[in-house]
Amino acid sequence: MEKLRDVQNERPLFEVKVDRVGVKHIQIPIQVEDKKNKVQSTIASINMLVCLPDFQRGTHMSRFTELIHLNKGTLSLKNIKSTLKQLKHNLKANEAFLIIDFPYFLEKEAPVSKIKSLMKYDITYDCSIKKDKFAISMKIKIPVMTLCPCSKSISKHNAHNQRAYITLTIDTLHFYWLEDLIEIGENAASSPLYTTLKRPDEKYITEHSYEKPRFVEDVARDVAAQLDKFDKINKFTVEVESIESIHNHSAYAMIEYEKSHRN
Repeated sequence: MEKLRDVQNERPLFEVKVDRVGVKHIQIPIQVEDKKNKVQSTIASINMLVCLPDFQRGTHMSRFTELIHLNKGTLSLKNIKSTLKQLKHNLKANEAFLIIDFPYFLEKEAPVSKIKSLMKYDITYDCSIKKDKFAISMKIKIPVMTLCPCSKSISKHNAHNQRAYITLTIDTLHFYWLEDLIEIGENAASSPLYTTLKRPDEKYITEHSYEKPRFVEDVARDVAAQLDKFDKINKFTVEVESIESIHNHSAYAMIEYEKSHRN
């Protein structure tokens, strides 16, 4: 094979370190651990990045896409770490980054009719290895419903309610079932959401949420209190955004929590 010029390894035009360089939005089928069914197949969008020293002009893009198929579509804490180590080694980098976005589906049963349907939750793993230190954060976006306590207290016949989103960002090297974290979020809201509902289900949810009004502050505090009980989670962020039905804006609350620094 003809030896070709390696332009990437030449000196750069401007000798400045590039903090992150690589490939983004590679879509591949993956398998994720599922509490009920053991394994769930889904589609992930993956970003693979490394740092580039000031003396190297470019990274080797083909090495990213070669490596992405190494784990054959499986995803776990164990192979994320090994993939990052391999990426760092292959690119001769001091730091490597892997960001994985994918939809996760749960089969949910309507509260009265018991009809089953799938609900989608957006999941992100943001992982890095710097020298030999591995770090991972997991983000889960949970759609729920909130009913306003103030509206209920001042209104004779009704109370405004709306869709809301709880976003959990958890820094941990330990494994937790996605289902358990989703359940914490849904239990903190006025009501979970469902894809398919019959009229008896709608009646139940309407009345049930009326008896469980929640501000975004209430939801954020409830979730934080539940996450605080997990011994191996030291740092997390809870965000709650309510897409208000009677305002042209959203209500928002956020709690950043680190056990070793919390007042």
